[in-house]
Amino acid sequence: MSLESKQQHDLSLKNSVEGNDQHSPLSNMHPELGKQSSTDFKQFEANDQCTLYRRIHMEPREKSSTNFKQFVIRKLQKSCQCSPAKAKNMIFDFLPVLRWLPKYDMKKNILGDVMSGLIVGILLVPQSIAYSLLAGQEPIYGLYTSFFASIIYFLLGTSRHISVGIFGILCLMIGEVVDRELHKAGYDTADNAPSDLGLVLNGSTLLNQTSDRICDRSCYAIAVGSTVTFMAGVYQVAMGFFQVGFVSVYLSDALLSGFVTGASFTILTSQAKYLLGLSLPRSNGVGSLITTWIHIFKNIHKTNICDLITSLLCLLVLLPTKELNEHFKSKLKAPIPTELIVVVAATLASHFGKLNEKYNTSIAGSIPTGFMPPTAPDWNLIPSLAVDAIAISIIGFAITVSLSEMFAKKHGYSVKANQEMYAIGFCNIIPSFFHCFTTSAALAKTLVKESTGCQTQLSGVITALVLLLVLLVIAPLFYSLQKSVLGVITIVNLRGALRKFKDLPKMWKVSRMDTVIWFVTMLSSALISTEIGLLIGVCFSMFCVILRTQKPKTSLLGLVEESEIFESMSAYKNLQTKPGIKIFRFVAPLYYINKECFKSALYKKTLNPVLVKAAQKKAAKRKITKETVILSGVQDEVSVQLSHDPLELQTIVIDCSAIQFLDTAGIHTLKEVRRDYEAIGIQVLLAQCNPSVRDSLARGEYCKKEEENLLFYSVYEAMAFAEESQNQKGVCIPNGLSLSSD
Repeated sequence: MSLESKQQHDLSLKNSVEGNDQHSPLSNMHPELGKQSSTDFKQFEANDQCTLYRRIHMEPREKSSTNFKQFVIRKLQKSCQCSPAKAKNMIFDFLPVLRWLPKYDMKKNILGDVMSGLIVGILLVPQSIAYSLLAGQEPIYGLYTSFFASIIYFLLGTSRHISVGIFGILCLMIGEVVDRELHKAGYDTADNAPSDLGLVLNGSTLLNQTSDRICDRSCYAIAVGSTVTFMAGVYQVAMGFFQVGFVSVYLSDALLSGFVTGASFTILTSQAKYLLGLSLPRSNGVGSLITTWIHIFKNIHKTNICDLITSLLCLLVLLPTKELNEHFKSKLKAPIPTELIVVVAATLASHFGKLNEKYNTSIAGSIPTGFMPPTAPDWNLIPSLAVDAIAISIIGFAITVSLSEMFAKKHGYSVKANQEMYAIGFCNIIPSFFHCFTTSAALAKTLVKESTGCQTQLSGVITALVLLLVLLVIAPLFYSLQKSVLGVITIVNLRGALRKFKDLPKMWKVSRMDTVIWFVTMLSSALISTEIGLLIGVCFSMFCVILRTQKPKTSLLGLVEESEIFESMSAYKNLQTKPGIKIFRFVAPLYYINKECFKSALYKKTLNPVLVKAAQKKAAKRKITKETVILSGVQDEVSVQLSHDPLELQTIVIDCSAIQFLDTAGIHTLKEVRRDYEAIGIQVLLAQCNPSVRDSLARGEYCKKEEENLLFYSVYEAMAFAEESQNQKGVCIPNGLSLSSD
């Protein structure tokens, strides 16, 4: 029967079953153990002239022999070539502003850029001061950080919309490092009364090892912050140079979301003491969240009533207005700058009400105008800060790259991930010489920037001008601003991260594994520490990937009627199967971790050749009779094994379409499976192997040269081969019995 006629009759095997009746004289006999040949079908397989269907033949491309030395030389020659055009492209790639600024459409973009820049600048003023507390720094340093980040990203960034500046999670991580180093240096880590920069706080002094002047607590804190910022920037630039941005792929959306939410609990906890007006040392290390709350409840009787009332009033104003801003953002041309209004009102109330003198409230203190002289990072601190900077740099660039790609996709343009790493790296390296700490993109400010009409990074220059005005003129006016107000601003801005709990039911429906990763990362980041929590999240996420491949889905396949498509029989109804043939699919790479799972699943869904072989040996010892059989007029004495359960299975086809790669253990497993099945007369065929798997099988010598026709380009082709193999075998009896002469 030809292949075409078989397709028309949906690959029926009825004719082959009927045709087997001609061997009726031998129908009650079983092959003698030890006499079977595992290659009794190879003669048919090797003879393509006997096949009644068309085999697919593909000629592989010849691989060019690559000499590593020549490859390196070619790369170096290409990199070291210099021409005016190449030099120009390199400069333009490093400074993307040179590409788009000359083409800037003034009429179309200027209004949106100016509006968004002004609004983000107004929002950044109170947030920069508030997040400075979180980073363990004086308020002026937060303003410096936001100013320099806006300017540098304008020059180097490729995203048109993201807002780069202070980010709460990084401020928290910086603050933990700063407090640890202050404690090691002998400074009191409890909140001190505000004082002028450069003066000694509580009598604690330290001779700065990089200069001859005396360095007080504030001076040493910014030295630590700027040094760890410098190291984080160096790491980010190095990642961009070596193009290792792939590191960010290990930080999945679920992992990052869980990390941000867990860190938000730590931020909320660290700001709670400001809301209550308590002067407490900052807890560091494992379990700092629990330790901080224990300290708060132990000192709750010392709550400053004035700070508490101020905090409650600010919360009552900020929370509803923030919700109104979000609810009516489509109708509002610009969000209401509630934070700035609250800061101005609270500063006026504190100043004219003399709250610090009367009620001993904690205030921001003196904020100088202008810029301090640049200072190099403290090189002596680098050994103790190098490890801390790794986590900070990875979080910073991962958030920046993900946000830039998200908004680029939304608005239909492209960004360069490596250039984004350069940009955020230099946003940390250069400002570290100007008393700044680590920056990255921030989602909340980016959303405000986008919603208020931002078109290009020229809006960042407008934001920088607003901050410059504050630095040169307005900053000293915030002297009487209560720290409780800054704490409330920080906590209110955590709403987005804490709202992630509302998304959990939907996440659970989509992917339970991602939900578990979210919970593990969130809990470890909150209850243990931010750095360890991030590490636990990454390790657990990778473990989940391994777990998915360790116990993947397996299924037997059936043929969809009137097609050449095979699907899972457990997932779909009315699929056709062929007697004596089973098609098995394994949905994962086959490697050392899941090789036993592959074997057990295959044996369970087909039959276990090891058990069958053992049963045959056991039956052979007990039930062997000798009879005289007259065959073709010649009398011979033969040994016949009588089996109670003759094997109906003739061929197993393994669908390799979902097997991405094989390792040594995987190749050995396939060899072992094939050997075990052939020992009981069942042939194993591989179908739909991708080029990588075929190369691995060839290198692992899975089959000999003359057996390469056992690898098929489609499952349908393998099944047609199996049918022909069953029909054409002359030595094979349909019920699994064969003769062997003594």
